[in-house]
Amino acid sequence: MAQKLEITLTRSVIGRPQDQRDTVKALGLNKIRQSVVVEDNPAMRGMANKISHLVTVKEA
Repeated sequence: MAQKLEITLTRSVIGRPQDQRDTVKALGLNKIRQSVVVEDNPAMRGMANKISHLVTVKEA
């Protein structure tokens, strides 16, 4: 069984650089406290790491 990550947007993207906004959108997050469950792979880990100050990541 493949591992999953639950990524929750906890802070606003207002005033953040465009690349961080694009990363949040690419993960499928639109609103604060919205969560998505994604596959645990290096690409998703890298995206979550780039915006780690805006999101909370849990292994699901």
